[in-house]
Amino acid sequence: MTMLGDYRVIELADERGQLAGSVLASLGAEVITVEPPGGSHSRSVGPFAGDIVSPDTSLWHWSYNRGKKSIVLDLETSEGRDELLRLTDGADIVIEAFGPGVLDELGIGYNVMADRNPALIHLSISAFGGTGPKAKWPATDLTIMASGGQMVLTGDSDRSPIRIPLPQAYAHAAAECSSAALIALYERENNSGLGQHIDLSAQASTLQASQTYMVALAINAPESNREAGGVTVAGIYIQLMWPCADGHASVTVLFGTALGPYTRRLMEWIHEEGFCDEETLNKDWLNYADLLFSGSEPVEEYDRVKQCVTDFCMTKTKKELFDAAFERRLLIAPVTTAEDVYNNPHLQARDLWEDLVVEGREVKFPGRMAIFSETPQVPLPPPPSIGEHTTQVLSEPPRKPSVSIPAIPDRQGKALEGLKVLDFMWVMAGPAGSRVLADYGANIVRIDSEARMDTARTLFPFHDDEGLPDNSALYSNMNANKRGLSLDLNKPEAIEVVHDLVQWADVVLESFSPKGMRGFGLSYESLRKIKPDLVMASSCIMGQTGPYTELAGYGTMAAAISGFFEPTGWPDRGPSGPFGAYTDYISSRYLVACVMAAVEHHRATGQGQYLDFSQGEASMQQLAPLLLDWSVNSRMWERRGNRDDVFAPHGVFPSTGDDEWVAIAVCDDDQWQALCDLMGTSGVSGLTVEERQTRQDELEQLISDWTSSRSNGEVMELCVAAGIPAHQVQNSRHTLVDPQLKHRNHFIEVGHPTQGTTTIENSRFVMSRTPAVVTYGGPSWGEHNWEILSEELGYDPDRIADLAIAEVLG
Repeated sequence: MTMLGDYRVIELADERGQLAGSVLASLGAEVITVEPPGGSHSRSVGPFAGDIVSPDTSLWHWSYNRGKKSIVLDLETSEGRDELLRLTDGADIVIEAFGPGVLDELGIGYNVMADRNPALIHLSISAFGGTGPKAKWPATDLTIMASGGQMVLTGDSDRSPIRIPLPQAYAHAAAECSSAALIALYERENNSGLGQHIDLSAQASTLQASQTYMVALAINAPESNREAGGVTVAGIYIQLMWPCADGHASVTVLFGTALGPYTRRLMEWIHEEGFCDEETLNKDWLNYADLLFSGSEPVEEYDRVKQCVTDFCMTKTKKELFDAAFERRLLIAPVTTAEDVYNNPHLQARDLWEDLVVEGREVKFPGRMAIFSETPQVPLPPPPSIGEHTTQVLSEPPRKPSVSIPAIPDRQGKALEGLKVLDFMWVMAGPAGSRVLADYGANIVRIDSEARMDTARTLFPFHDDEGLPDNSALYSNMNANKRGLSLDLNKPEAIEVVHDLVQWADVVLESFSPKGMRGFGLSYESLRKIKPDLVMASSCIMGQTGPYTELAGYGTMAAAISGFFEPTGWPDRGPSGPFGAYTDYISSRYLVACVMAAVEHHRATGQGQYLDFSQGEASMQQLAPLLLDWSVNSRMWERRGNRDDVFAPHGVFPSTGDDEWVAIAVCDDDQWQALCDLMGTSGVSGLTVEERQTRQDELEQLISDWTSSRSNGEVMELCVAAGIPAHQVQNSRHTLVDPQLKHRNHFIEVGHPTQGTTTIENSRFVMSRTPAVVTYGGPSWGEHNWEILSEELGYDPDRIADLAIAEVLG
């Protein structure tokens, strides 16, 4: 039995949305992808197997269309539209990525479909959202990434910002689409019996990859800037990636109560091998950030420390550094190539790869998103040929949507009302997922403790640039709408409280290292004895089994191991991105989809289960075409800045002002002619794309000469008016006033336990009938102790007082 086997999904998407259907198919849904005559545009997206360009050899198509049924409908004809409406009459979910207004103009928009099928959940993916001043702007991955905060933080400080070479913007939205669909499905099946429309913006989804840095100016904190393999905060370069003897490695040299001990152990090794003196070894690594940002520790001294680390790492191979991560308990991971990823013994031991024969070739695909104890994901079959299932699907008798309760048209409430979640998540990858559940009404009890401070409390940006535990915007953003209970899990009385909360909860989420929950006696096997039908998910960077399972770490390390860092950067330099803990930003969407699928399975069967979720493995969904290029073609992607295999020119160009840039993507000859008209450079306007590809240095200089005397906003407006995809590269000063983000109410002011109010980000998608309601930021330690213990668990005042006296609530 599959978790979503009762549900039918109609997919009206191309490369901008097919990942969403792929996620639902992998969780068991029947997904019918509707292609136009000649096939979806995604079939023309490279790379191609054997470099043979055909509709059935696109590795993008292979990556995101396995397990789907393909039918061909010509929606330009009344017959095609009628057939589509007959299909959506019996569907549960529709995913479309045609762009705002396209289906409405054809007379088959959401309102038409919903009038015929009120249970239909209809999700629309677009660049900027379905409404607003930028809704119909021309856009590409490059320009959306420029708009979404992540790009300005990625790259070298002396060059333009860059993107990841494999398009990511729509993948962020498509992954979010799959989780949004299952949140709406929960609401339909448990509360109202009705569907609704969900509007997804790739810009808003991509903003998650800026790690809350875009709120900086709203909370009186400084903006941050890119620096290869790290980030610059308040003028200080925090290095996160280091060169070594045979490549690069993610080496975490950070500070505070959570990270300082790892830095101390690293410096002990460096000292043993003679690369630093005893005075350097014995620096106060717990409080080093405070010393540095207060000026007590000169920046020049910190630069000297980093040079010690650099000199040391250059004497070690990636393997030597990685081995030491286990032996010495360090935060180190190798920066891997696609070949390294496929040869990773940990991934092989966890059976991540699925072997299939496609078009006569043996291919290894990255497989399941998680390991489910009761409903294992079945390997998906090869992708379909164009219209392979047209006759089969269109000849079926009429179907009704799989609704389990009668419709309640006047039902009021939140989408996840009634769902109770016990949350042991920390830092970002886990909390970002449970934050989505909280946005839509789940009752989240978050366990926190001063005895084991959440690393997120120590990360930038901070209110008024003061690094106090409640001042972190990242912590407040990732934990909004959750109630906080402070428990010292080292005390047996705290474990008794946890047992009572497990009995209360429907779902338990945790993101400790694999031995963490076991060490407290809180493994799934222990907790299911308390609640046999419990749904529990464990999220960590490498998963719960395999030779690397004990690796402690963060998303910077998972991104390095998973293959995101190596291809990102300039061809004449080492890797320079993507910014930050990239897999943290990605994996939370897949976690939500997996958890909601397990919750749906519980609703249907009464059966709980355990989810072993590896953040690195799940995130590989967004690298699949690049990985397949190695599996199929033995080709490794090389760093290429912002250049593209198809579009040219395609880059980020300087404009007036300090670190101000504009992204421009020329997608066809007409757009090139329009850009030449704007620039007044008619002499090159007749160049074909092939000619433009061979003259990129020259053409990029022409564009830079034109943009550098204008503001990025002016260039953006001129290009967009001429039909050319363009967007200014946005930092906090831009995103906070972006009219499209204002239209979507993306940045909101909410309650804060010590500041009174703070600015955080709203939900990244908009549900028409049960929208998100976000009222307060992350809780301070123990902020809701009394109400949780008294109202949810029914403890009397004496028992609560006893817990406080015993210092359990700490």
